[in-house]
Amino acid sequence: MCCLLIRFRESVIIKKRLKFICSFDISKTRPFLTTKIVQPRLHLHLKHIIFLTLFLLSAATAIAQELPETGTPIPAPAPQPTEKEAEKKPAKTVVDIEDLKKENDTVVNDSIKKPKAVLEYVVESTAKDYKRIDRRANTVTLYNEAKITYGDITIEAGTIIINNNTGNITAYGIVQDSLGYTQKPVFTQGTNVVKPDSIVFNKDSQKALTYNSSTTQGEFNVVADVTKKVNDSVFYMKNARFTTSKNPDNPEYYFLARKIKFVPGKKIVTGLVNMYIADVPTPLGLPFAYFPMTTERKSGVVIPSFGNNNTQGYFLQNGGYYFAVNDYMDLTVLGDYFTNGSYGARVESNYRVRYKYNGSLRFLFENQLQSERGFSDFSQTSRYNINWQHSQDSKSSPSSTFSASVNLGSSEFYRESFNQINQSATLVNNLSSSISYSKSFSGEPQVNLSASITQNQNTNTDVVNLTLPTLQGSVSRVYPFAPKEGVKKGVIQNINLQYNLRGENRITTNGDDFLTEKMFDNAVSGLQHSIPIATNFKAGYFSFSANANFQENWVFETFRQKFVEDEDGVFETVTDTISGFDAYRTYSYGASVGTTVYGSWKSKNPESKIQAIRHIIRPNLSYSANPSFEQYYDRILTEQGLDAPSEEEQFFSRFEGTLFGAPGRNFSSSVSLGIQNNIEAKVRDRDSTKTDLRKVQVLKSLSFNTSYNIAGDSLNWSPVTLRGVIPITKNIDLNFDANLDPYALDNNNNRIDTFNIDNGGSLFRLTRAGIRTSFKLSSEDFKKGDKDSDKEKSNERTQQNGGRDDDLFGQSIDYSREQKQEPLKQDVDVNKDRYKFDLPWSLNFAYTMTYNNAQRQNEINQQSLMVSGDLELSPRWSIGGNTGYDFANKGVSFTTLRFQRDLESFTMSFNWTPIGTSNSWFFFIGIKASALSDIKWDQRKQPDPTF
Repeated sequence: MCCLLIRFRESVIIKKRLKFICSFDISKTRPFLTTKIVQPRLHLHLKHIIFLTLFLLSAATAIAQELPETGTPIPAPAPQPTEKEAEKKPAKTVVDIEDLKKENDTVVNDSIKKPKAVLEYVVESTAKDYKRIDRRANTVTLYNEAKITYGDITIEAGTIIINNNTGNITAYGIVQDSLGYTQKPVFTQGTNVVKPDSIVFNKDSQKALTYNSSTTQGEFNVVADVTKKVNDSVFYMKNARFTTSKNPDNPEYYFLARKIKFVPGKKIVTGLVNMYIADVPTPLGLPFAYFPMTTERKSGVVIPSFGNNNTQGYFLQNGGYYFAVNDYMDLTVLGDYFTNGSYGARVESNYRVRYKYNGSLRFLFENQLQSERGFSDFSQTSRYNINWQHSQDSKSSPSSTFSASVNLGSSEFYRESFNQINQSATLVNNLSSSISYSKSFSGEPQVNLSASITQNQNTNTDVVNLTLPTLQGSVSRVYPFAPKEGVKKGVIQNINLQYNLRGENRITTNGDDFLTEKMFDNAVSGLQHSIPIATNFKAGYFSFSANANFQENWVFETFRQKFVEDEDGVFETVTDTISGFDAYRTYSYGASVGTTVYGSWKSKNPESKIQAIRHIIRPNLSYSANPSFEQYYDRILTEQGLDAPSEEEQFFSRFEGTLFGAPGRNFSSSVSLGIQNNIEAKVRDRDSTKTDLRKVQVLKSLSFNTSYNIAGDSLNWSPVTLRGVIPITKNIDLNFDANLDPYALDNNNNRIDTFNIDNGGSLFRLTRAGIRTSFKLSSEDFKKGDKDSDKEKSNERTQQNGGRDDDLFGQSIDYSREQKQEPLKQDVDVNKDRYKFDLPWSLNFAYTMTYNNAQRQNEINQQSLMVSGDLELSPRWSIGGNTGYDFANKGVSFTTLRFQRDLESFTMSFNWTPIGTSNSWFFFIGIKASALSDIKWDQRKQPDPTF
């Protein structure tokens, strides 16, 4: 009975387990098993079968251990710790989930890499009309304004077909009867844009094949029949045309290459290439070519220009190498060579450090040969010119500044140069240079120090004046009696003084001795200390001021004169130089009083054009005195100590010929009188809708100045000086000046101590007069409405060479900059302006006249008129020139004519100097783009040589 009960219970338990197992979900992809097994009777021999089934079915959810390979022994289980070791090992109180995962996973690191996804990026696609999917061909078609984006690649076209089997993306436009072929593909990857007729792109390999594609890279527009994109940085093209024209479909010129390797942003390497102009092939060709396309500065060769000069033979000019040293400076080395042996060199460098300083350095040298060796007219001359411009940013160091403007060299450099960079510099008469450094020390009072080197060279006389160097120091004004707070009042509180120091080493030499030891033979040096003291105060409507100045001059050489009798008994003056420190002190004082008088008039008629007039008068009366410093003078004596054999006494100061000269020997005391006037008016505006009055200047300035020498024994009154400025128009002023002498002349035309009115003449005698005016007129001045306020760019090259900033003496011809012209302001629509006649023009005028009658000459010794202008015959045609006439000498001044044509991709210019010693002409045509700036042609006629 017990055995039967046990077997019965076991059979019931087995049945329950079997029902649970049969209803278990074995796999998520398989349906649930819901079959129930009903066993009416349990046979004992089926017990083992049931247990075996339970074991196999429960293995589906158990974690099995992999069997080792055949022949591989099963590793023994790890030894279990003993009871003592288990007691020593601390029990874990916190279960780490990651540790459980690692314990359950027998393979921690999988050595097999996961396969890469089929698509690296998600393909995003849009279309305006429809998106059709063909499941059999596994393609997707996008129509009308279709666009897909794959990573950094974007394709836009009228029709785009995506083949998922091959990975190809085909794009082409839409054919429409009325509009033709529209919505051509546009392929964009990063900054590269390609516009072909059709394109095939593989999204897996990212290779592409385009037909009749066009792309823009830097200054180049490239159009090719077939383009193969190998990767992001290499393209191969067949039958490619590249040009810098703005219209690549119909360019003025292009280069045709049968095969091209194109690296965007870097270079174009071609096989056989030749140039086409207006679709006409030219003989200009190369077996291969290399065109750099980088936007950064790169070093490279500068192709020279060639030609023939009648006096020096064939030549190569302006050829050399450009060095892109770094981001802050560059260097250009150019050279000239003539077949007769003449040569020249030019080194230029530009540098700039942002927020600190910038400048340029230029050195020019020429060795010119005329005729042939052995002939009587053979000559060889060497000349040079150094030009350095440096300026410092005010933000870099507010307390110190350094600047340089250097222009020195041979006097005849610009006049006889065979490489006229600036033809207008031939008229420069002075070469000036200055290098200065200043430092300020803040505080009370402030201390200022400066050092400078100056040079002035007269190219006509070849006299060079140098200050090497000049040291200056000053202490700001100090008010010793001023209150600590509040406004200074009265004479005492306004007393102020300061200290000035000036040291100089002055050299006068000529061009031959310049930069040699001989230039220091006549050098003079010295120091000057000065302490000016001044005060000012007001009394009613008058302003008073008083001043005094103390000076002490230090010199290191003095001179001594004496009479020496020679062998023939003739006395002559001999000057000896005495080395050693010496000094003298001087002082002067003065005072002045001035006021301002206002006079006004107002119209009673409200409809009158002139509503009010105001006259401002500023009279000024001053007194100054310079005492006599006779103690620094000596009588000239002979070696025997006798008086000099002369009817009059002769005095000489040992300080004559020193840096600051000798102090005054005669006492002077003079009173000066000056009156300054200006007149303003308020007028009604021409526009009746404007009610506000407009202020105009009737007389900008009119001043009278004269003085009376109280200490003088005769001719006490000085001539009256008259100066004024009269506004002619808003932009035109007339400057004039004159000298009026109150004294008469004798029969020898010398001034006498008799007033001219007492000698039967007028109150004043006009001895000198001058008129000067300069103005500019342009077509913009006669247009209504807003005018172009852009200022005209000055001629930087001419200014560096010492010339004017305008073009009255001609414009510079810099061959390296002829191609770097600005683009047109706007494209011209011929139909839009068909009936509009507009020729922009500009004119510059400069007139000067000087009248002289100091000794009854009654003549105009200087009178000249200078004119320059530009005229735009069309938006691409312009002519200009400059000329002048000297009415006093009856001759035409420096004259140039210039013609310029903008050929879109090319520029063409012709400069001609028809008359004078500098008669020459220069013709130039070249591509404007800097990448092809070496493709140019120029021809010139040099000026006739001068000896």
